[in-house]
Amino acid sequence: MATNIYFPPSLRGFEPKRMVFSTWVDHLPFAYDLVETIRPKLLVELGAYNGLSFFAFCQSMLENNIDGVAYAVDCWEGDKHTDAYDGSIYKGVQDHAREHYRGFTYLLKMYFSEALQHFEDDSIDLLHIDGLHTYDAVKEDFSSWYPKVKPGGIVLFHDVMAKIKDFGAWKYFEELEEEHREVFKFYHGFGLGVIRKPGGERTDNQLLDIMFSEDEEDRNDLRRFYTHASHFLEAKRQVKRFKPKAGQGNQGGQGKSGTTD
Repeated sequence: MATNIYFPPSLRGFEPKRMVFSTWVDHLPFAYDLVETIRPKLLVELGAYNGLSFFAFCQSMLENNIDGVAYAVDCWEGDKHTDAYDGSIYKGVQDHAREHYRGFTYLLKMYFSEALQHFEDDSIDLLHIDGLHTYDAVKEDFSSWYPKVKPGGIVLFHDVMAKIKDFGAWKYFEELEEEHREVFKFYHGFGLGVIRKPGGERTDNQLLDIMFSEDEEDRNDLRRFYTHASHFLEAKRQVKRFKPKAGQGNQGGQGKSGTTD
């Protein structure tokens, strides 16, 4: 990174079309840039919930003219970590998909094991695992779906730094780090793990080159970059949220105008 400036598309005007409460908010710029980088023909997310991460992927596909399809797999019933929730969550995701991403997004309202039959082996370019976060559940999801990922494809794991309750994604990902050569982990937020499946064509790509570099200083620089990128995105959102509407004018004390005659 000392000789090359990394200036990703997320810094050129990315503003999420959907903002809902989720610990995934810390990784939205990276999600947008990763999709632009690998340009997936087939993207699958396991555990979409309210759609924050899924729609960041979709937005990047749309705005970067990526010819692919994206699937969100979820029963939309909740689990012991999110508790049960009503049908309004699914309806909100469904409505947003129809309004903004009609034609290339599909919602599979079913269990992960049921969805497996809909995908061929070695077919998925980007797989995001974000279901139940116990050790056994994450291990089962990865073991079942990894054969569906094409050689050279990317697998994401959310919450790999969340050592709370009975979360076990962190523990299982640490085991995977020992087994895989091309692996990367973000520490900010609740953490995000990245694995590249061996094989496939490994073309020059700045983001992937930095992530899977043997230079730990470069990798740490990338971590710091995306920590700041998430803070920058949040700052922009807050400015936009509290910016006075046109014609509203500044308000002084006691509701008086902040201007003078």
